[in-house]
Amino acid sequence: MTKFFGNLHAVLAVGLVASIALIVAFTGWTGEGAKEIANDVMRWLHTFFGILWIGLLYYLNFVQVPTMPAIPAEMKKAITGHIAPKVFFFFRWAALLTVLTGLAVAGHNGYLAAALSLSGTGGVLLIGIGMWLALIMAFNVWFIIWPAQKKILGIVEASDEEKAKAAPRALIASRTNALLSLPMLYAMVSANLG
Repeated sequence: MTKFFGNLHAVLAVGLVASIALIVAFTGWTGEGAKEIANDVMRWLHTFFGILWIGLLYYLNFVQVPTMPAIPAEMKKAITGHIAPKVFFFFRWAALLTVLTGLAVAGHNGYLAAALSLSGTGGVLLIGIGMWLALIMAFNVWFIIWPAQKKILGIVEASDEEKAKAAPRALIASRTNALLSLPMLYAMVSANLG
């Protein structure tokens, strides 16, 4: 048992198989046939990646960033050299996969164009607003936060001046994402699109 639970990939693989088996077993509850199974799998993946993305966003904003000034200089390398790069790997890929699976769900269910154009009403309009907030947030992750963090963490070469300029840029984008995550989460859970 220790060997199994010590292997994160094995745990995730078994969890994925168990989730898909549960989805298939309850297809009669949520719908009929392969189309509904595909829809349920995509929604589950979208939820999983969204939890991973926003969970890491909150970890960074509520725990890591506020704690860094209190950490002794000789200990900071453990975080910047080992923990933070791993966090940002999962953070950025979870953001991308959340967006892609969300777009897939909307496309699969026929409301993608109306949601993105904000031309729908009710739930479609609400999910469209949530989608745009998520797209802005994903843009911030990939094109502002991650390039700045690569400099800050020493993943790419940067002068001390470049690192100093990158830090507030990353913080503002990250805090913007924390701010936008609140209305985005409301939009996502309240749209009631079936």
